[in-house]
Amino acid sequence: MLPTTRARVQITLSPREVERWPDTAARALAHDWPKGRPASFSVPTLERVVPICRHLAGSWMDSQDITDEGVRYAVSLVLSELMTNAILHTNSVWITGHLRKTGDRLLVEVHDEGGASVAAHPHRARHANEHGRGLALVAQSVQELGMRLEADGGRTVWACVQVTAQAPRQRTASTSR
Repeated sequence: MLPTTRARVQITLSPREVERWPDTAARALAHDWPKGRPASFSVPTLERVVPICRHLAGSWMDSQDITDEGVRYAVSLVLSELMTNAILHTNSVWITGHLRKTGDRLLVEVHDEGGASVAAHPHRARHANEHGRGLALVAQSVQELGMRLEADGGRTVWACVQVTAQAPRQRTASTSR
């Protein structure tokens, strides 16, 4: 489903669409993000949604002409970590990712329904720990990282990625003398 509002474009994937991915109509719709518009995608809290959300973010960045590989990698890392944390560490049934470019910054947000078992903050994991390094890696890859509690009881974890200046695209024109 791809409803378009003035402010943002929203894709909502049902558990069935997640299971059938990539054989779903939402995949085709995700390739037509309007330029200059923020994007949102709501997904059920299934681990399978993380690579789907990376795909949706990549399609959105394509539509916004964000081609810098460092920026794309940082957005993918941030989105993967924030989505995974919402899936593993909250009581959410649904989570929503938001992407918005403002000037030279790209804001990545993940909103959950609350009930977090731990507060989201970067910390140093010990060598024996299997988990706990993700937010520290995210913090090294972004300009800002934060969290806010929402009126609906959920929380939004966000990060700002610096978007480097893009060189103008070269036009192919024949020159005659």
